[in-house]
Parts: sequence; C-alpha cells; structure tokens
Amino acid sequence: MATLWSKGTKASDIVENFTVGNDRKLDMALAKYDVIGSKAHIRMLESIGLLTADELESLTEALDRILEEIERGEFSLEDDVEDIHSQVELLLTRRLGDVGKKIHSGRSRNDQVLVDIKLFLREELGKIRTEVLGLFGILQDLSERHKDVMLPGYTHGQVAMPSSFGLWFGAYAEALADDMYMLRGAYHLVNQNPLGSAAGYGNSFPLDREMTTRLLGFEDLDYNVVAAQLSRGKSEKAVASAIGSIALTLNKFASDCCLYMCPNFGFISFPDELTTGSSIMPHKKNPDVWEIIRGDCNRILSSENEISLLCSNMAHGYHRDFQLLKDILFPALELMHKCLEMTGFMLKEVRVNRHILDSPVYDYLFTVEEVNRRALAGMPFRDAYKSVGIEVNEGRFHADKTVSHTHIGSIGNLCNDRIALKMKKASEW
Repeated sequence: MATLWSKGTKASDIVENFTVGNDRKLDMALAKYDVIGSKAHIRMLESIGLLTADELESLTEALDRILEEIERGEFSLEDDVEDIHSQVELLLTRRLGDVGKKIHSGRSRNDQVLVDIKLFLREELGKIRTEVLGLFGILQDLSERHKDVMLPGYTHGQVAMPSSFGLWFGAYAEALADDMYMLRGAYHLVNQNPLGSAAGYGNSFPLDREMTTRLLGFEDLDYNVVAAQLSRGKSEKAVASAIGSIALTLNKFASDCCLYMCPNFGFISFPDELTTGSSIMPHKKNPDVWEIIRGDCNRILSSENEISLLCSNMAHGYHRDFQLLKDILFPALELMHKCLEMTGFMLKEVRVNRHILDSPVYDYLFTVEEVNRRALAGMPFRDAYKSVGIEVNEGRFHADKTVSHTHIGSIGNLCNDRIALKMKKASEW
C-alpha cells in the first residue's frame, strides 16, 4: 500500500489493513476538502518562495481537474493507496512529475486531516442549519394554523390541564431555536484554522498562517500549534453535542407522535401511505417512520458519549485513536440529515383531531380552570382548590370548557413572532 510516511520498509498487510480500518471509505467524504485545503496551502507556499509562480499554476490547474473529477463522481482511492491525502499527492506526481511532491512542504497529515475535517464539519453544520430552519418554519406554520384546536396536556402520563396543538407544535419550534444556539457554538469552534500546526509542533518554514486562514474562509486561527492538535476530538465532540441536542428534540416529538397516533388517543393521523401495516392484523396503521426517527435519534445521542470515551486518557498530540472519530461522527451526521428530512416530510401531511375534548374523559382537564375562576371571584385559592376537589370526589364536577389564558407563552398568547426572532438571532452565524 502506498503510504506518505514510507521510508523504504513495508508494514505487514495485516497491520496495514487493521490500522487503516474504514478510512478509505470514510475519506471519500473529505476528498473535496482535501483539494480545497491543498489549493490554499500551495498559494501560501508560493508567497513565501517555496514554489515558483509556474509551479503554482501547474499545481492549481491539476488540483482543479481533480476537484472536477470528485464532483463528477469519477474520483476514487486506488487499491494500494492508504488515504485521501496519498491519493491526491499520487495523482499530482503522476501528472506533473516531481513538482507534485512539493505540495506536502510545510504540512503533516495531522494538520492536513484537521483542515479537511474542519472544512467538512463547517459545511455539514451549514446544511443542518438550513434543515433545522426548514423544520422550524413547518412547526411554526402548524402552530398558527391549529392554535385554536384544544389538546389534552399531561403530567406523569395523567390528564392534567388544557393544551392546544398551537402550543404543542410551537413548543418544538422554540426547542429547535435553543438547539440552534448549540449548533452555532459548534460552528464557531470548528471554524478555526489549524493549517500550519504540522504534526503539532509547528514548522521551520516561514508559513503564512493568516493567509491560509483568509483563503479558506476561517473566521480565526487555532493559534498555538499544540492547541490546534488538541482541537482534534474537541471539534467532533462539539458537533456531536449540537446534533445530539437536535436529536433529543426530535426524539421527544417522535415519541409524542407515536403516542398520539395510537387509537386510544387518536389525536393525530397520517395518510395510509405514510404508515405501515401488520402481517397478521389487518387493522394496524403503525407509526414506523416515527419509531425509526426515535431510534435513530437515540443513536445520534450516543455519539457524543462515544467520542468522549474515545478521546479520554490520551496525552496531548496526535494518536491514531483519533482516526476512529470518523467512524462515530460521520454516520451520526448522515442520520441527522435523514431524521430532519423525514420529520419535515411527515409533518407536511399531519392531520389533527379537532374534537378531542368532546369526550367526557377529558372533563377533569378543566378542574384548575374552575379553581382559578373561583379564586378570581374572591374565594381564597386553597378553599377553591378544596371545593373543586370535593366535587370531583363526589362525582358532581361539571366542566366549563372555556379557557382564557393570556399571559406570554400560554394557549392564548403563543408568541410565535417572538420565537421567530429568537431563531433568527440564534441562526445568524
């Protein structure tokens, strides 16, 4: 296998296969970013005299061709090539000769992969930001459209107080705004340039790290070269935490939907083509999509803990353990995209039951309303509470189902406009 670190001896195949692991497959996600990082690096090398203008032109043109091949799906790692960095350098050397070997001057694979991953994660976070905003818009629209449709509220799994579909959909919209702050924090952590830190201790070349920061669009540098290497694992953990926050929101919403679709509740429904059936029970309409979303979100939630465990107990500097981070985070990111997409897809077809509270089962939702009504009329709150409790116990309670909630964030004052402003602020990166 062709390796950038080869000094003439060859590791046994079993060692190479074990240490490379899934890197060859996972590295394909980084191919575009490896080329982009290399283009910035060679422009900087030319500016400090390590490449001539002609060499820069030749290398840039060759890298642009490789980038076009990647975008057309014509790029792959050859069987005996270890990773994406090796493949790009091999192609450059094959096409340009010795000038292709100069591209690695002033770099280590350690800072090269750091740049690739940060560029990749930055773009992934941007995509997730767009997807979250799309889902947020759907939830806010549903909240406004169904703001007057009443829904039972539960605590401890027991009938508690009146709620509404407007309140329910709107709650998850605002939860996504909170999640967006987490996403923004991860973005700013990721959006720092590690290039030039080399293997973690800098370089004797007079590298212009501010130039590559500008060229790659990073908002800042990882200044200390050791700190740049310490960001490996920390960046991945921050992203895992951010998508884990979104996953927790979607997990709870999916659980609600599974419950609300149950005929015993019958609060919401979906077209038959969005549910599944049973091989033996012809009446079944199963919430399989929501169950898969719920399960996949649990898997996403586990990624932060797995990354934390992988990165603990290591001294500073690079360790091969870090290679395994891609095995954890990359699949979690794929699941995040799918869960956001499917949640939005399903919600565009949701049907709400507008007559839930017609059933006397939900009469006790209004005991607190009656207590408050009597307290507003002058009865001490504890006396009002006791009197309604006695009526409930004696079977004499009659529900007055009119509800008047006016305070901020209540049934009658959803504040969706303010929540939209919160999301706007949270999503401004």
